[in-house]
Amino acid sequence: MSLEQIIFYVFAAILVFSASMVITVRNPVHAALNLVLAFFASAALWLMLEAEFLAITLVLVYVGAVMVLFLFVVMMLDVNIAAIREGFIRYLPIGIVTALLIIAVMAMVVGGDYFQLDQMPAPTPHGADYSNTKELGMLLYTVYVYPFEIASVVLVVAIIAAIALTLRRRPGTKYQNIDAQVAARSVDRVRVVKMKSEERK
Repeated sequence: MSLEQIIFYVFAAILVFSASMVITVRNPVHAALNLVLAFFASAALWLMLEAEFLAITLVLVYVGAVMVLFLFVVMMLDVNIAAIREGFIRYLPIGIVTALLIIAVMAMVVGGDYFQLDQMPAPTPHGADYSNTKELGMLLYTVYVYPFEIASVVLVVAIIAAIALTLRRRPGTKYQNIDAQVAARSVDRVRVVKMKSEERK
């Protein structure tokens, strides 16, 4: 076994372990930290596949921005861990059925006619002037331009929906009336009361 295969199996084992910990730990902060570890392991695997742009994008965007945001949101929310532990057993059968379906679909894809390792051509080595960023851009904006545009439209719709849900009017919620605050007068808010002073005997 070569050194490259050993490194691949080490990072693959870390990825599987951290991904399993994300869905099994009951503390949401620990789950987010395990997801960060999974992202780092995935970036290492992509780096071994000579996809440096995707690896550094995964680290910068997901680990550096998205997961930090998730971690802050999880830590700011008052999550009742006891209630989460009580509902773990209740949703366990649904989780097992979903996991079995995912495993079956993955077995059909990996073991089907579309994924045969013995029939796949060996990867050709590239020169020093090869740019995977350029190749990714060429594929993304030529062959996969329509799926890319559809994905961008879906993301824009999701952003608009999130903003609409945040800004919707809820009954019983108090809002500021800026016009009333600006038009307030001191005579309407302050009442001067005159009292006689008392003399000490």
